[in-house]
Amino acid sequence: MTAPLRRKRNIFTPAQIEPYRISRSKIELFLECPRCFYLDRRLGVARPSMPAFALNLAVDALLKREFDQYRRKREPHPLMVRFGIHAIPFAHPDLDTWRENFKGVEYFHTPTNFLVCGAPDDVWIGEDQKLIVVDYKATSTVAEISMEDECRMRYKRQIEIYQWLLRKNGFEVSETGYFLYVNADKQKDSFDQSLHFAVHLFPYAGSDTWVDEVLGEILLCLKRDQSPPPNPECEWCRYRRNAASAEHEQCFP
Repeated sequence: MTAPLRRKRNIFTPAQIEPYRISRSKIELFLECPRCFYLDRRLGVARPSMPAFALNLAVDALLKREFDQYRRKREPHPLMVRFGIHAIPFAHPDLDTWRENFKGVEYFHTPTNFLVCGAPDDVWIGEDQKLIVVDYKATSTVAEISMEDECRMRYKRQIEIYQWLLRKNGFEVSETGYFLYVNADKQKDSFDQSLHFAVHLFPYAGSDTWVDEVLGEILLCLKRDQSPPPNPECEWCRYRRNAASAEHEQCFP
């Protein structure tokens, strides 16, 4: 059976009454390209899917499992001790739901009628009883890892949305979150059925003051009668434009 050209589920309609669910990743898509966001959420035409990074997912699962051991013991993980972080992994009955994709931490944003959700990798709790948002990242590079690169801005917004969600759920949240980076060493002489990782912990002082305003902009975008103009910086917009132009030239040389 041929798959439908457009998705029929989770499409925004201006007249809908039920809360519209919007994830952290879709907020990021809007910030990257309003046109691609509109095509996806309003018209049901998403960008082509990318293959899953299986090794990254494996590292993510193992880190969660490892930190959960210390969560149950209510003790700091050795990495916390190593990096001088005065905290322990946060234990909460909803933690597994918070960390699960397509569920996550949820908050109903009344001004937009959006049910906003996001799934943090981990949450710690400091000595001041404030929650600390932690995001795991796995990579393999010989270059120095820096959180100041332009491409890292989406990572920072990721932490800020998680902080916003937890605050909206009534928790005291530290402004400082952490990126737990594990970097696989690919300069070893042999594989020997194992990867060796260097671990880095980068603090980040987030600010979630932008989230409410952006949610309002997203609502205005979704209520448009026509899609926003192409974004010249978006490779997907460029591809659609160039493909249409090439086909037109072929038909009308």
